[in-house]
Amino acid sequence: MKTFRSPVYNVIPVPLEKMVANDYNPNKVAKTEMELLYHSILCDGYTQPVVAYYDAVNDKYIIVDGFHRYRILKERKDIYERENGLLPVVVIEKEINDRMASTIRHNRARGKHGVELQSFLVAALKENWSEDKIQKELGMSSEEVKRLCGIVGISSEIAGIDYNQAQQVKIMIENEDDIPKR
Repeated sequence: MKTFRSPVYNVIPVPLEKMVANDYNPNKVAKTEMELLYHSILCDGYTQPVVAYYDAVNDKYIIVDGFHRYRILKERKDIYERENGLLPVVVIEKEINDRMASTIRHNRARGKHGVELQSFLVAALKENWSEDKIQKELGMSSEEVKRLCGIVGISSEIAGIDYNQAQQVKIMIENEDDIPKR
């Protein structure tokens, strides 16, 4: 019996010119989130490879997951130059229906951020970072930062926790089960 090996152990650098988008991905990203993705790749580099299927007939890699990471390399000259026009890719060998299912699984598995946990993280960051830095690093507006910090204040009051006790916030972040539920 053949031993299974996850594709992530075989990341390869693929020239941008050999990459093509699939024609079925329903995932769309708003401009704000694209800017955050750009900022993330600018600061941290590519930390997740693009998932693709290799079409040997056309010598192209068809994107299964990671279209927006691909777009950053394609549209942002500074990233393109820094990465030498190469995109980190893992290849899956699946028929079209399985690739479509894989695209949906990848999109759905990302899920959504829990508002309460995100609120406590932003409040904890506010202990050491300015609101401007939080906005820049997390791609948030001033209103969003204020709203998230307000949620912490309300949740803290309900739970009987002093809002200004950063140690309590840190403990709650470490143990997500203790975060007050509304």
